[in-house]
Amino acid sequence: MALDLFGRPHLPGLQQADDIITPIEEQALIGMIDASDLSPFKYQQWTGKRLTQSFGWSYDFQTGIFAPTTPIPGWLSSLKRRAAAFAGVPTDDLVQALLIRYEPGAGIGWHRDRPVFEHVVGISLGEPATMRFRKKEGSRFLRTNMPLNPRAIYHLSGEMRYEWEHSISEMEETRWSITFRSLRS
Repeated sequence: MALDLFGRPHLPGLQQADDIITPIEEQALIGMIDASDLSPFKYQQWTGKRLTQSFGWSYDFQTGIFAPTTPIPGWLSSLKRRAAAFAGVPTDDLVQALLIRYEPGAGIGWHRDRPVFEHVVGISLGEPATMRFRKKEGSRFLRTNMPLNPRAIYHLSGEMRYEWEHSISEMEETRWSITFRSLRS
């Protein structure tokens, strides 16, 4: 794995930047997420310690059904434009938005986003977190971590999107995120 000038691994298809929004915008977004109709995340028979709501498209992890849902609300428009500009994709390509409120003790296990999605652009709010990455190589995994700072943005595409799995470590404090996705051609 190649390293950049600061000794961090260079991961093709991973971009990250801090301070995509201001602290005031962050607090407003957290308020809007908390005022949304969030539901407990369910995966098969398991209920997670996080609350979610999808807009544009939803994927039901209990039934495997992928379907259109409530349109992305106007209060996400400005953030969606910034996310698209950061990822270098047209704004209209980001057709799905996922709101998540992580309760203390919540995290996300190892996974790749559903294959119907192409670009994954996430914005981290509230408490910092750690996103972990792993890629199978022979009988072992290559592994690395990336901090998710409050108000930071990341973009997964290409190799990071399709060859690496990611997870988020359990948190001690409440955290929120907004993820935008495009559909795969």
